[in-house]
Amino acid sequence: MRKIKNVLILGLLIITAFSCSEDVMDDINKNVNDPTDVASNLIITDVMTRTAFNITGSDLAFYAAVYIEHSVGVWNQSYNAEIRSGEPVSATTYNNSWDAMYRNLGDLKLIIAKCSEGGAEEGNYHTLGIAQALNAYTLAILTDVMGDVPWSEALQPGVVFTPQLDSQEAIYGEIMQMLDAAIENLQKETVFPSLGGQDFIYGGDAGSWLKFAYGLKARYTMRLSLRSPAYADVITFANQSFASADEECKYAYNAATTFSPFYRFFTDRDYFGASQSLADKLAARNDPREAIFWEAHPAAGDFVIAPNGSPDQVQGYYAISALSTPTAPTFLLSYHEIEFLKAEAYVRQNNLDAAKTALLNGITAAFQKVNVGLTAEEAETYYNDEVLPKFNANPLAEVMNQKYIAFFEEEAVEAYNDYRRLKAMGDNVITLANPLNNSQFPLRFTYGASDVTTNVNVRNAYGDGTYIYSENVWWAGGSR
Repeated sequence: MRKIKNVLILGLLIITAFSCSEDVMDDINKNVNDPTDVASNLIITDVMTRTAFNITGSDLAFYAAVYIEHSVGVWNQSYNAEIRSGEPVSATTYNNSWDAMYRNLGDLKLIIAKCSEGGAEEGNYHTLGIAQALNAYTLAILTDVMGDVPWSEALQPGVVFTPQLDSQEAIYGEIMQMLDAAIENLQKETVFPSLGGQDFIYGGDAGSWLKFAYGLKARYTMRLSLRSPAYADVITFANQSFASADEECKYAYNAATTFSPFYRFFTDRDYFGASQSLADKLAARNDPREAIFWEAHPAAGDFVIAPNGSPDQVQGYYAISALSTPTAPTFLLSYHEIEFLKAEAYVRQNNLDAAKTALLNGITAAFQKVNVGLTAEEAETYYNDEVLPKFNANPLAEVMNQKYIAFFEEEAVEAYNDYRRLKAMGDNVITLANPLNNSQFPLRFTYGASDVTTNVNVRNAYGDGTYIYSENVWWAGGSR
């Protein structure tokens, strides 16, 4: 009996020794590789990377490049977009970008809440300001290409399942408010450490993000020129933005672990050919970039430019972009864009001397892009010999054509936005050559399929998708 009792006591001691408290059991059940809450400095790194690769350098840019004739679609989806077959009206065309933009906006909402009053990182003003600037940037891309979109009721999982669409006019009001808040917060003192290496763009330099925010104010103030022209404000904001290409907002690639999206698009897909209408603009100006922008396809013996709207669907035949290098940066906002914004604003104010200075600055910066590689002296010679006579004949047309050329190829979405704005303002100064544009120029992009199929409000706005050929977005004179 005593032996049995001793065995029971020993067993009880063993169980006690190896038993766990409730807290310990809770810790055991935690998956440390799947945290539910992380610091804002870790979230924002992912946001920056996704912004460059999944939004700015994404399908949005590749399709805009076709519509704006920076490139000709010669294969598969890009070819279908070129001949306006299916792709422009399909809800699946931009779905990856649609999802990426809302995912970014959701993460930015989380960062903003953390760093605002009552949040876990209240007083982290610089991270807050960066998040607000990136929020404004992402939201503007979303509404610029798609018009009215879910926003005020969006990003509330488990609360609002089918958010209503907000008007583009209301969304632009919020974009400007976000940028004002970002500008205020980026100038505050903070006890929180800099983002440092977690910031892949500016290394945590709040002053650089402040210039980015002012530059966005200039861009979006110009965007609203049809509705409320404010060219003096464009100049004021631009003058508080970048003073050189060293300050521009761009995501760099190292060609070892990271590669330019347009480079990857060529190596993975090979969907583009050199655009005849862009080549014509360069030839009309004896532009030295004509010899730099393209090269023969590695599989072809000849250098063949693709016709806009009627290329053969073929790979390995047409010339390809020579700017699609592994290290070509993704521009969120370039210095040359800032100078072109000033040049246009000065032209509209009839201050032509100031416009000439800004135009030369923009051209010079565009000549010196890392994947163009021309010099300031070559830019000045080109400006004096070729650009100035055209500027004197039609200042606005030459400023906008130079901006259009400078945007090849990483800034196709902004070129697409400019083209629609100019046409809406009656300034049809950029000539496109695709004959299908007469009835089938995409005035906007479709909503993403993930919401067209699940949100009745988005589905009703989408209809059959053909509205993209007939309805401008609000800032281009449309109603939504």
